[in-house]
Amino acid sequence: MATILNSLGIATVVFAVVWFLRRTKSRPKARPQLEVPTNSGPVSKLAKALPHIVLLHRDEDAFRKSINTYLAQQEREVVQACIVQPRDVGELAKAIGILKREYDERRTLPRKESDVVLFAVRGGGQSPVSGGASAKGGVLIDLSLFREVTVSDDRESVALGAGVRWAEASRILDEKGLSVVGGRSSDVGVAGYTLGGGISFFTPRFGLACSNVLAYEVVLASGQIVTATALSHPDLWRALKGGSNNFGIVTRFTVRCFPSTQIWSGFMYAPNSQSTKALIALHESAKHADPKICGAAVDTHAAAPIVCFTYIQGLGMQAVTVHLAYTKPPEEPKKWPVYWKNSGFATLWRFWSTFKVHTVTSAVVKGLIWTIVMQPFLPSWAAKGDANVLGIHEGTDDALLILSFSVYWQRAGDDRRVYASIRETIEKIDAFATANGTDHPFRYLNYCAQWQRPLEGYGEENLLFLTEVSRKYDPDGLFQRGCTGGFKLHPQI
Repeated sequence: MATILNSLGIATVVFAVVWFLRRTKSRPKARPQLEVPTNSGPVSKLAKALPHIVLLHRDEDAFRKSINTYLAQQEREVVQACIVQPRDVGELAKAIGILKREYDERRTLPRKESDVVLFAVRGGGQSPVSGGASAKGGVLIDLSLFREVTVSDDRESVALGAGVRWAEASRILDEKGLSVVGGRSSDVGVAGYTLGGGISFFTPRFGLACSNVLAYEVVLASGQIVTATALSHPDLWRALKGGSNNFGIVTRFTVRCFPSTQIWSGFMYAPNSQSTKALIALHESAKHADPKICGAAVDTHAAAPIVCFTYIQGLGMQAVTVHLAYTKPPEEPKKWPVYWKNSGFATLWRFWSTFKVHTVTSAVVKGLIWTIVMQPFLPSWAAKGDANVLGIHEGTDDALLILSFSVYWQRAGDDRRVYASIRETIEKIDAFATANGTDHPFRYLNYCAQWQRPLEGYGEENLLFLTEVSRKYDPDGLFQRGCTGGFKLHPQI
C-alpha cells in the first residue's frame, strides 16, 4: 500500500506506521490455572490487609469473570497470582502502599529486572498487547469498579472513572444531549485511550482526548492521592497527556464536554477493484483537512476517514471498507453531507453502505474485522486544546498517515508466526518511507506493539520532560520497573 500511495503523489504525507493486534474472541474463555502459590510475596500481604477486595484462584467464578473482561484472548491466557478490585481510591492507595514496600525490598535482592515486575493495572482492558495490562505471576489491579460518569452542574465537564468504557460513557452523555472527545470503538476504555492521546470523531474540532482533560485524580507510588490540573501539579497534568502509565494510577478523568446533536456516520463496503480510488479519496481528504495544506477554510465537522483493506481467508476474497463520520446532521438526513458528497468516496462502487444519522453511541464501531487500516492525522489537530507531550505539531505541518494492522486468528500456536509476519511488514513499510523521504518518528502509542518505542517519537525535549516528571513523582521507579504494561521511559531513567 505504501508503494501505491507514493505513486499517487503523496509527497507531503508522512508515515506513522503502527499496528494493532488481537486474537479472535470466539476461542473458549480463559480458566485460571493454579500455577502461582497464592501465599507468596505480596499476595499474602494484600490478602491479609485487604481481604474484601483481593481475589485468589480459589475464588474461581469471580476470578474468571474478571479475567474474561479482557478484550484480547492472549491477555485472558496470562495467569496472574491474584486480582485486586478496589472500590474507591483509598483502597487503591493502600494496595499501592503494600506493593511499593514489596518493590523496595525486592530491589535489594540480586535478581533480574524482570523478576521485580510486581503488578499490572487494567482500566477498560482493551489492549491487544500481551502483557499490556496483565502481570504473569503477579498482581492485577482491576479498576472495573471505578464506573463514575458524573456531569458537572454547569454541563461543561464530566468526571469519568478509570474503569468506564466509551460505550457506557457515550450512552449516558447522549441522554443528556452532551458529548466529549472520546473513543470511536464501543470496547475501548477511557483510561488507556486517554493516556495514550485519543483520536475521536471530534478531533478535527477540539483536538485529542488527552488535550481536553481538565483534571486527573492520581494515586502516586507513595500512596499519596493528588489531583493534577493546570494549576495544581501542572507538570504531572501535562505529562499525563500522552505519557501513558509512567507516573501513577489515574482513577478519574475530568474532561470537557459540549452540547451534541446526532451525527451522520456509517460504513461502505466495496470490492477490491475500488482500492485505487479509495486511496486517492483518502489522499484528497487529507489535503483538505488543514488550512495550512489546502490554503482554504476547512470543515472541522468531518471526522478523519478510516479506510480498511481486508483479506478474508475463509472466503478467499479481498474487500475495501470505508468509515466516514460527520459530527453535525446534514440538512437532508437521508442524503450525504455536502462535504462527503463532494469527496472521492462518494464515487466508489460499493456492495452496500450503512450511512445514516444517529447518536454518538450508535456510531461507535462494534465487532468489525479489519486488516490494514489507514487514517489521516493532521498535526494541527494535536495542537488544539491544552498542550500535550506528543510533539507532532512541533516538527511538521504535513499530514501524517496512520497505518495499522488488525489481525484475528484462531490458534495460539500461530502467535509467533503472526507476530513475526506483521513486524516484517511494518519494517519494510518503514524502510520504504525512509528511502522516499516520507518517514516520521511519531508512532501513535495506542496502536503500538511491544517492540515499538512511541515515546521516543515525541521528540528529545518532550522525552526529557517526561523523564523529569517521572523522577519527581516516582523517584524509585515503581511504575517503570515494578509495573508492567504501557510503554516505559527506562532505560532513560
